[in-house]
Amino acid sequence: MTGTVPADRRQRRRQETIEQVLDVAVEVMADQGVAGLTLGEVARRMGIRPPSLYGYFDGKHALYDALFERGWRELLGVVTRSHEGTVGRPPAEALLTVETAFVRWAVEHPAYAPLMFWRPVPGFAPSPRAYAPALELERRSRAFLADLRDAGLLAACTDLDLAHRTQTAVISGVISQQLANAPGEPFETGTYTSTLPTVVAMWLAHHGGTPMTSPREARR
Repeated sequence: MTGTVPADRRQRRRQETIEQVLDVAVEVMADQGVAGLTLGEVARRMGIRPPSLYGYFDGKHALYDALFERGWRELLGVVTRSHEGTVGRPPAEALLTVETAFVRWAVEHPAYAPLMFWRPVPGFAPSPRAYAPALELERRSRAFLADLRDAGLLAACTDLDLAHRTQTAVISGVISQQLANAPGEPFETGTYTSTLPTVVAMWLAHHGGTPMTSPREARR
């Protein structure tokens, strides 16, 4: 029928517009912070009226949800490719390589990181779909730790749940310190990102050697 746009072309155009909206939203968050994102500012930068965006997102939280999912999908892809590139390397080297890829992406995407790692937007909680890539990355991280234990890098008695929690605590600490205190520094020479090899070595010293004895256990 003359003048009719095929459904697949309409869908493709719709997705292209959604990606454009997300790109502009990232620019707004980079300039004004995550909490400073508004549909009105996105529309202004795109040269359209705000109501036009409601055909794609039914509110600001829906836009945050899409950004959350996009960020975690990108990070999942980066970490997956990094892990695949370590096949055949010594386990300790593989670990540092993967952790470096994770931290580098986070500090080089400061508009996404607060939304993904912190809770800067009151009332916003990611949908199950948006949270899925984060859960997949966690699943793969836990499997990687199991591989490291099987390879002898971690002690055979290592509590993998505890190891994962301490790992995420120290790595997210590097990210938070860098973004909060020296966000403009290059990754390689960043005040806190440059400590990553030391931080990973400290984590390995704890979980790879004889488990540390608590003061209470030492007094028994």
